[in-house]
This record gives sequence, structure tokens and C-alpha cells, in this order.
Amino acid sequence: QVQLVESGGGSVQAGGSLRLSCAASGFPFSTYCMGWFRQAPGKERERVASIYSDGTSVYADSVKGRFTISKDNAKNTLYLQMRSLKPEDTAMYYCAAGSWGCDTPHAVNFWGQGTQVTVSS
Repeated sequence: QVQLVESGGGSVQAGGSLRLSCAASGFPFSTYCMGWFRQAPGKERERVASIYSDGTSVYADSVKGRFTISKDNAKNTLYLQMRSLKPEDTAMYYCAAGSWGCDTPHAVNFWGQGTQVTVSS
């Protein structure tokens, strides 16, 4: 069955870094759009970054220049390198996979269970 398992979340101080990982299985990883979304309490789930099957990546304006999405097709693993973290980056971060795209929650076919990122000032 399909599994997306995130890891790497935690608590850091502002300005710090974290690297999230998402181990995928049960679907053709290399052909899917893969993305990271986040959701803070009381807010809607928002796309952080997406990487398409051709390697093209797209970022939310709020994280451009600070976050980097990447994937290893041989390992079926998605990554999100987060640098210069801010308190407003605090949220549950979700790994997502979409067969036709992953720019919005509606386009996503599969979700991970989430990993918490907390940034203190």
C-alpha cells in the first residue's frame, strides 16, 4: 500500500536549520509530483514547495531563498532543507504526492502523517 513517512522535524531557534525527509513507497515515486505542505493551528494547509517529475521546483514566496526541495529517485525519498527558520515557519509539515500535480491540496493523491516543526524566537 502507499506510504509516505516524514521525519526530521523538531524544535529550533530562529535562524536555525532543519532537514525534513519523506520516505515513499507503494507508487511510482519518480513519475509523481512531490511536495511539502504545512498547516499551522487555525490556518489552512498551504503549499511550501513542489518538485515535478522533471526536477522542476516551485516555492511559496514566504520560503524562497531559505528552503530547498529535492528528491532521490533511487531511494524514493523527498527532502526539504530549511534554513534561516523563522517563528512563522512553525507548523505541521506534510509530505504529499500527486499523479497530475501537487500545487494545491486538492491535487494531492497521498499524504504523509506529518512532522512538527517549531521555531522559537
